[in-house]
Amino acid sequence: MSLIRPDERTPDRAADGRPVPGVPALELSGATLAYGSRVLWSDLDLTISAGQLVAVLGPNGSGKTSLMRVLLGLQPLTAGSAKIGGAPVRRGSTRVGYIPQKVSVESTTMVRARDVVRMGIDGHRWGLPLSFGPRWRRQRDRIDELLGAVGADAFADAPVSMLSGGELQRVRIAGALASDPALLLCDEPLAALDLRHQQEVAALIDERRQLSGTAVLFVTHDVNPVLEYVDQVLYLAGGRFRLGPPDEVLTSEVLTDLYGVPVEVLRAKGRVIVVSSSDLNASGHHHHEPNQHPPGRSS
Repeated sequence: MSLIRPDERTPDRAADGRPVPGVPALELSGATLAYGSRVLWSDLDLTISAGQLVAVLGPNGSGKTSLMRVLLGLQPLTAGSAKIGGAPVRRGSTRVGYIPQKVSVESTTMVRARDVVRMGIDGHRWGLPLSFGPRWRRQRDRIDELLGAVGADAFADAPVSMLSGGELQRVRIAGALASDPALLLCDEPLAALDLRHQQEVAALIDERRQLSGTAVLFVTHDVNPVLEYVDQVLYLAGGRFRLGPPDEVLTSEVLTDLYGVPVEVLRAKGRVIVVSSSDLNASGHHHHEPNQHPPGRSS
């Protein structure tokens, strides 16, 4: 079931809420981002079609977070262009949904789960709808629909301070999907979750993108929880990048070239582990990170 309403069409969506064929969810063309003389990445061409999931990997400082800021309209490109749903990137665009890393919640807050989702629907407007008016009723039904879609209806009226990490991320996903975005940006949404909740949240994001056709750009240090859902990998390192299917990018040859040091990519039981050859030869241990710190358990 699509979560979009026919009266909220956008250029990238048809009347039934499905993405319009031929309109990319995200299109980066010749994108370059530099801070002074330091180039994070240059001449990046990336097209994400509706329903695709692209994982963004790389060490700290490689430009993953900066890419998110560009797509949220918070950071201009140094060169090139960025379009979401066929329109230039702009701050506050409803074409973009955003799931942040887990952030601390005040233990005394009385903000409810449904209030978080309401902000996803109405956050771009001043004020709240009058209680019991037509707009209020439509919004209430919409919130209930969104919370039900992510399995969060049971705790819709609970203060977010009382929710577990997995429950809170479900609520954030509902809020991020509230505007029926063409593109869902996920910034390390699994980082603070245990393995069970990582799997649940990853599966939920995959389910929603398949049902609604929303494209997903998923920044992570550990690709393993989402590896089975990934269509393409964008690997950033040392001012360079590689883009392609996981089996073509997550290889010893490619990562050795990116990092400029010998890197081994190990696969075991469907998981991917990256280590430097020197660490592997010295200790036989598979959880050390190479000298330039690629994500040791992720890619």
